Amino acid sequence: MYRFLLTPRWWGINVFVLLAIPFCVFMGSWQLSRFEDRMQDHRTATERVDPADRAPARPLDQLLPVDKETSGELATATGRYGEQLLVPHRELDGKDGFYVLTLLRTDGGKSLPVVRGWLPGTADPDRAPAAPTGEVTVTGSLQASETPGSNGVPVQGGLPAGQTGAISAATLVNLVPDDLYDAWVTLDKGDAGMKAVPATAPQDSGLDLKAFQNLGYTGEWFVFAGFVVFMWFRLLRREIEFLRDEQLGLLPEGDGGASGDGQGAEAGRSGEERDPSREAEPAQ
Repeated sequence: MYRFLLTPRWWGINVFVLLAIPFCVFMGSWQLSRFEDRMQDHRTATERVDPADRAPARPLDQLLPVDKETSGELATATGRYGEQLLVPHRELDGKDGFYVLTLLRTDGGKSLPVVRGWLPGTADPDRAPAAPTGEVTVTGSLQASETPGSNGVPVQGGLPAGQTGAISAATLVNLVPDDLYDAWVTLDKGDAGMKAVPATAPQDSGLDLKAFQNLGYTGEWFVFAGFVVFMWFRLLRREIEFLRDEQLGLLPEGDGGASGDGQGAEAGRSGEERDPSREAEPAQ
């Protein structure tokens, strides 16, 4: 009864099934691994910005350039404070306020943006405490340059002099003459009575929409694999039922379309050859 599986039509079906199932399983497993990687990145980034889980502070130059591995690590730098800027519209503990950002001119000649703390209310240079004078050594969480519109950084334009919308070398280079590091630090302890700004996880390390898209795609590929198996068994059952009905003579006359190997058509042609009505009439 299963000899029909050796027909060209069923050879094609079987080959398709044997290729489709591993492909769907592979794609589903790959999407699942992408979701797990994003989960691991999120856990690692969260642990790195947690003060209790961070490694001891290291010199700034040993942690550059900033990436997912070094973002949030404790960095130390020595220099003298220079120009001071304000970063408005930054929330902390559900309140709107501003960062006090001061450039630290290091011995190497470059300036490092240092967020010394946060103050509530509207950005006002008169409220911002002056930076310490003389040579200082700062310790804070290393952060990558911000990108406006991502990772919680607001898009701001038309700000007054002495203010910046994003903490990044690309933005600050238009405001100050210093040669800047493409990174910044936020002090673990707020300076001059200001509240310390907590470090944030690096961009693209959170559980964003992409992570859950990977999880959704995982389910879709496994469903596709199950659907292929279901359809194969359904076609197989239909073929077996057709052959059984054909053997029992239960098929309506002329019905041969259900079988894909042409057996119905051949049976129809054989019937025509045996049809008495088609026999030649006696000669007159």
